[in-house]
Amino acid sequence: MAPAILSVLVVYVGCLVWTVNMSFTASRSVPDLTYVGLTNWLRLFHDYRWHGAMNHMFVFGALYISGCLVLGYVLAILLDQRVKGENFFRTVFLCPHAMSFIVTGQVWQWFLNPEFGLQQAVRDGGWAGFTFDWLASSRMAIYTLVIAGVWQGVGMVMVLMLAGLRGIDDDLWKAARVDGIPIWRTYVSVILPMLMPPILTSVVLLGVGAVKNYDLVVAMTGGGPGLATDVPSKFVMEYLLERGNIAFATAGATFMLVTTLVIGAPFLLWQALRHRRARRLR
Repeated sequence: MAPAILSVLVVYVGCLVWTVNMSFTASRSVPDLTYVGLTNWLRLFHDYRWHGAMNHMFVFGALYISGCLVLGYVLAILLDQRVKGENFFRTVFLCPHAMSFIVTGQVWQWFLNPEFGLQQAVRDGGWAGFTFDWLASSRMAIYTLVIAGVWQGVGMVMVLMLAGLRGIDDDLWKAARVDGIPIWRTYVSVILPMLMPPILTSVVLLGVGAVKNYDLVVAMTGGGPGLATDVPSKFVMEYLLERGNIAFATAGATFMLVTTLVIGAPFLLWQALRHRRARRLR
């Protein structure tokens, strides 16, 4: 295990420490170990573009996570009915998750492009007044990212939920039928609370993906129109690679790290409490 441990320490932990350290320096195009304290952080908190990027991230994350959870649970319920061709449908729903976000973004950019995508196809079919230009609308562009993100991520949630449903004891279903509980109420009030482990796992995975979302934005909108779909990851990469401001970029990256830890901390705490409770019961 020594080579793997060494690689993790040098590549991941080392780069993490370097990034955090650079956020407190005066680095520009090249690293500069002249420390300036919280100057970069204060500038970051007063930057209107950073505020907008954070707002877009939270809007995208909330809709992306909730959409994947709801649709994933519904699809898992449908597949749990032992439908004919289950393996085929499971493969179809999971297939988008096998694609990278850059491919997903490119596909949806083509599909939603007002000039030759869905809008033009419907107009060519006879509905000349049909309009679907969300990709070019500063107010609606963020929702096109949500649509593409949900399409890509719902399959993973479906698989996790389906695995949880298949682990439910049949006696529970029999008891619910004996008590006369409607099926929809059983899934909502009885089964859903029992699926907290896969739900929390999904929330953490989707949340981390929402925080570091970069390639989907670049492929679909490039952060536009204007700054309508700008996100923190694009903000960081632009200042790092295009504007030559390492310190400011790493300050943003470090703030994203803190955001990720805040998202993941409840899950880690819940896992620790769960294992401790399981040990006590033994």
